[in-house]
Amino acid sequence: MKVAIGADHGGYSLKSDMVKVLEDLGHNVTDVGAHVYDADDDFPDFTAPVAKAVQTGDADRGIILCGSGVGACIVANKFPGVRAGLCHDTYSAGQGVRHDDMNVLCMGARVVGVALAEDLVKSFMGATLESHPRFRRRLDKVVAIENDQIARAENR
Repeated sequence: MKVAIGADHGGYSLKSDMVKVLEDLGHNVTDVGAHVYDADDDFPDFTAPVAKAVQTGDADRGIILCGSGVGACIVANKFPGVRAGLCHDTYSAGQGVRHDDMNVLCMGARVVGVALAEDLVKSFMGATLESHPRFRRRLDKVVAIENDQIARAENR
């Protein structure tokens, strides 16, 4: 699977560990940065390229790390077609994919350590959307809301 990954200064040190985990799992990883530590960088600068890669299909999934994961999740969800979830437990990291078709995992590097982050990535990457009709129905409703918001923005 193609995976885009990015992190600001808050997630910088954890990102290299997660790139290795992804590569060890056999995934094709695109690291959008940060490539050097800069305490003054901003999470939107690394979140947006990950979200854009997922939105355009250049990546199947994305992983974003910042200090808390909250800001990254907010930014990623601004991109139509991106369903980002902030996960700090393995159940949510897998269930978000299985039930909600989550395609971007956001994590707070100041919240999780290396071992838990590795488990989160494995849970996220190992999950697939379940085919139960209720999950499809719910996802269709989410997409309809998103499309309605896009149409409203275009008509302003």
